[in-house]
Amino acid sequence: MRGKRLIFFLLTLLMVLMAAGCRAPGGKARGKESLKLGLIPVEDNFPFFVAEQEGLFARAGLKVELVPFNSARERDLALQAKSIDGEVADIVATALLRKGGTPVKIVSLTMGATPSEGRFALVTRPGSAVSRPEQLRGATVGISENTIIEYIADRLLQGAGVEPGSVQKVAVPQIPERLQLLLGGRLEAALLPDPFATLAEKKGGRVILDDTKIDRNLSQVVLIFREETIKEKGPAIKKLLQVYAEAAGLVSSHPDKYRELFITRARIPAELKDTYLSPKFSSPGVPAKTEVADVQEWMVAKKLLPAAYSYEELVDPTFVPAGRENK
Repeated sequence: MRGKRLIFFLLTLLMVLMAAGCRAPGGKARGKESLKLGLIPVEDNFPFFVAEQEGLFARAGLKVELVPFNSARERDLALQAKSIDGEVADIVATALLRKGGTPVKIVSLTMGATPSEGRFALVTRPGSAVSRPEQLRGATVGISENTIIEYIADRLLQGAGVEPGSVQKVAVPQIPERLQLLLGGRLEAALLPDPFATLAEKKGGRVILDDTKIDRNLSQVVLIFREETIKEKGPAIKKLLQVYAEAAGLVSSHPDKYRELFITRARIPAELKDTYLSPKFSSPGVPAKTEVADVQEWMVAKKLLPAAYSYEELVDPTFVPAGRENK
């Protein structure tokens, strides 16, 4: 009898120790305060790099792993494979992931609350005679097909009175290659994000259309998570956004302090390292219903989606302060 009691006691003790081992200090399950976030090393994601350097994640009680990817495709495949919890992407990518069977939702913008955030420009080659949008009719224009890049190009052209079908679109997915084809004269124009648009200007290109010069932001960047992560790690996501807001404020207020980090982590071209400035970032908020609807309208017309998702299917507004929908 004594032996049975001893075995029972030892089994009970083992179970208690195993349960304690699965919990962090303060009684919180370890996994619930950890997040794996997929990022491409570009300026859009810079506040996350600042938060990592300044120890803001640890200070908030979070374990955040910033997982680098060289392309959006690699990043999206990792999310589909559940190798990461979330990623910084765009509305087109969000809808395509959901269509592909990975239920994800936008929890916040990370860039694009105002038109001045996140510049994309349609730039002509050095020496081009094109100086007005209408002169692009029949010209070769480098884009990344069926992505946010093509959406921006189409909407910029339409806003200038040019039918997108009147230009010769050339699919060049990799931005550095698109820039080189433009500078080499093999493209008449190309849609480029900063800092590549600025570099093209520096090398003799001319900006024909600029999405920071219109009354809406076409290139909104969003933070998305799988729905199961939202359910399991909601408090951690909320903390992450609070940390992001703090880091974004640091970047906007003290850009010189983080200049070396910016040049390195955002992969700023060497020719611009002394002159190119980091962008300003707004506090977290969700994209407006009109923006989500417009992107999907374009996707349906392109046959990328059979039908548009509802706003509620793509956006979870519960992680940002009420009223932070960007108009």
